[in-house]
Amino acid sequence: MLRGKFSIKRQLLLWLLIPQGVLWLAGACLSYNVAKHYTNTVIDNSLLQTARAIARQIKPQDNGLIIDFPRASQLLLEDDSDEHLHYMVTLSSGGVILGNSQLPPSLNHKKPDNKAVFYDTNVQSEAMRIVSLYFPVEIANKQQWLHVQLGKSTQIRNKLSREILIAIAAPLAPLIFIMSLLVWWGINRGLRPLARLQRRVEEHSAQDPTPLLLDNEPEEVGALTSALNHLLSSTNESVARQRRFIADAAHQLRTPLAGLKSQTELAMRETTPEGLSNRLTMVHTSANRSIHLVNQLLTLARSEPDSAKGMPRVALDLAKLIRELTAECVPRALAAGMDLGCDTHLSEAPMNGNSALLRELFTNLIENAIKYIPRGCNITARLCIEGEHYVVEVEDDGAGIPDSDKERVFERFYRREQTGNGCGLGMAIVKEITERHKGSIELRDADPHGLIVRVMLPRN
Repeated sequence: MLRGKFSIKRQLLLWLLIPQGVLWLAGACLSYNVAKHYTNTVIDNSLLQTARAIARQIKPQDNGLIIDFPRASQLLLEDDSDEHLHYMVTLSSGGVILGNSQLPPSLNHKKPDNKAVFYDTNVQSEAMRIVSLYFPVEIANKQQWLHVQLGKSTQIRNKLSREILIAIAAPLAPLIFIMSLLVWWGINRGLRPLARLQRRVEEHSAQDPTPLLLDNEPEEVGALTSALNHLLSSTNESVARQRRFIADAAHQLRTPLAGLKSQTELAMRETTPEGLSNRLTMVHTSANRSIHLVNQLLTLARSEPDSAKGMPRVALDLAKLIRELTAECVPRALAAGMDLGCDTHLSEAPMNGNSALLRELFTNLIENAIKYIPRGCNITARLCIEGEHYVVEVEDDGAGIPDSDKERVFERFYRREQTGNGCGLGMAIVKEITERHKGSIELRDADPHGLIVRVMLPRN
């Protein structure tokens, strides 16, 4: 499924600048709340002092109260246009003693005590900050309470909070802008090695086997460059292997096809039934060799590393597979005058692998022994366990292989002897399939003579 393209630069900018902006806004809100808190503290202290000053102007005398609140002080208190005050003094027995407004009582101050209570409310459609407190007085030998309420508009408080916020946030704005520019510049500079790598990849020819090299590359870009070089190396090896395979296949197919054509032409010239029958027999033999060669080439192509990735692996019983293949090859061994046997004491040998390729592997081992050892010899297929591996051995008591040729027999199209119908691909196929199953293969000398082909496959 195709996904929308995105830019690493844009992602980095978003993940760096958005949190930066969010933190700046959070800092501004926090600064505003802190400024508001301290402004409230200043205003609350001012209201409390003023409320106590008003309360001191009311004193008990005889059976009543005397109010010493000059008119000038009252006008001064009420006429402040910036801090218009609302106040009210009531007695617990009822009645307003002093004041210029009707202030609502605080819900948090329902009964008289000596504790001051501050709250926000609206008075005459104006937001107010109000202090409420009680003072005890004794009138006619009876304990009563003076309830003093004093309110001040929150306009001054909000204005002061905004000024503090602006004083804090305003210098930060250009700093945030400069920081954003530095982040943008740093991201561009940090991504330059990727741009250089892009140019090198675009300039690199598909036929150029040299690795990509960058000077003073960062560690992350170095890892990416190494991965690209490994990919290029693997691709070049795969292309070279395919070219070599095609060239070898074309070369090997040319000879049997040319022979088949020649035999067909000679058969067309024959005039006697006996001669025509002999020529057709030779045509049939050439056709069989060509078919065998093509089948071997197809098997080799299937066992290549690239194609093996698509080969499914299933759970199988290796012991059962060995017994079945040995039984299938017994008629051919008997026809060649050989004794073929299976020696395994394992009732089962579970593993994961490709059944078709493993059958081809062990069939090639047994058929090679049948093809290249003399009549009257013996062949034995064995299966045992060594540690974490299954070990399959195909042993014969033929002439064996010299040490100088033991590595070469795994080369494609290499044949030690030109007799027989082999095409030199059997052991190459065996090695490829073994390696695709993460196993190993080696050739050993049998005692007293002969050859042991030893294949080790992981049990898991």
